[in-house]
Amino acid sequence: MFQKTFKFIGEVKTELRKASWPWDPDPKVRGFKKFKELIDSTLVVLVAIILLAAYVSLWDLIHTQAVTFIGGLAQ
Repeated sequence: MFQKTFKFIGEVKTELRKASWPWDPDPKVRGFKKFKELIDSTLVVLVAIILLAAYVSLWDLIHTQAVTFIGGLAQ
């Protein structure tokens, strides 16, 4: 059991070394410049989430008002 676990961990390390990481691999680059791609990608995701939340909230408000209006007509 332990042998399989260690083999798995070794394979995971090998694959992670092959991965493309979202920061500058140059050791001379420091600070925020090193993580520019990571920060830019994070901002894109946050903006997309905010826009999606606004879109869903708008449609929820529209449908709530429509159902309330139709319910008011039934009385």
